[in-house]
Amino acid sequence: MRQRVVRVALTAVLVALVLLAVPLALAIRSSLYADQRDALERAALAAAVRVNPDYLQGDPAELPTAASGQRLGLYDPQLRLRAGTGPQSGGDVVRRALAGKVTRSSAGGELVAAVPVAHAEQVIGVVRASSAVAQVRGRVFAGWAALVGVAVVALTVAVLVARRQARALAVPLEDLSRHCRAVAEGDLAARAAPSTIIEIDQVARTHNDMLHSLSELLRRERDFTANASHQLRTPLTGLQLTLEAGLAQDDARPVLEEALAATRRLHETVEEVLRLSSSAGLPRRTALDRPVGELLARAEKRWHALLAKDGRRLELAVQDVPDDVRIPGGPATEILGVLLDNARAHGRGTVRVAVRDLDDALAFDVADEGAVDGDGVRLFERGYSGGGPGAAGIGLAFARDC
Repeated sequence: MRQRVVRVALTAVLVALVLLAVPLALAIRSSLYADQRDALERAALAAAVRVNPDYLQGDPAELPTAASGQRLGLYDPQLRLRAGTGPQSGGDVVRRALAGKVTRSSAGGELVAAVPVAHAEQVIGVVRASSAVAQVRGRVFAGWAALVGVAVVALTVAVLVARRQARALAVPLEDLSRHCRAVAEGDLAARAAPSTIIEIDQVARTHNDMLHSLSELLRRERDFTANASHQLRTPLTGLQLTLEAGLAQDDARPVLEEALAATRRLHETVEEVLRLSSSAGLPRRTALDRPVGELLARAEKRWHALLAKDGRRLELAVQDVPDDVRIPGGPATEILGVLLDNARAHGRGTVRVAVRDLDDALAFDVADEGAVDGDGVRLFERGYSGGGPGAAGIGLAFARDC
């Protein structure tokens, strides 16, 4: 890309230089030739005013000293050289000047200006001034050389500016390309840095927004997988215990009913995990569809056997909470389930669940006789656990998100 930008810039500069330099070169040539003819005419006029009319009677005619590279000559009406330097015969240019007009011409490799000498309203001679064309041509070539030098300097500056601009354009795009390559290799934390070019910054911001959305999508998928595996573990364990207990009974109906209830709980858990995953980052509204008493009854039925299997007790208490108070059944069930599962897995002794009325909210207190290890502030961070080996650090984070 850098070479392409430089080539485009150089092409534009070259076209501009050609369009400017060719007319300017022609103007330099025309101007230098015109200046030389003007100088010859001025020299001839200055000499003409000093010519003594008596030169025709044989008096000597004196002409001023010619400038370097110029020749001055005085010609009589018969086109003969009477004073100064020049060809012996005046030729056509002198003949035309005898008509009373200042004449200019280029002939024989010379620039010529002829000025008539008048006396008593009659032309009595002609002063002829001339210089070599090669002299003017040398100045033209010098002017053209200066013009070429300026063009070369302009082209050099254009190359430097083009390379700098090409680098300014290419570096952000190359950086964006590196970030895209890093993303393709799995580094979703890569972010494109801002530049000084608005359009490229817009692309970079869009790229970063896309990465943020993609990272958020992948995070939600990972969280869904982790939440599902974590939340389904306990219901599956309960279902397994129910089925194992049913193997020793002749009447399988109660066992099947319990297993059916366990599958309903599994379904509710999956629905809650899906709801939480699909609404991540969005405000959620949940229906107040379950009385507190029913929630506690279900919790006791579900967790009593699991805790009893470990030789532990479950106690539930409601403190000044009306029976008709309703709460969001799905989230509350999952939150209470996480707290009870933590108490079973990481606590000791009797597990006590108390529900308290806080006027504008309900508080669920889950306590056991164990101790909390680790940083209590960070316990609700995903991936952090104070439960020792085997703890995933998912449950409390899931409960917080519910």
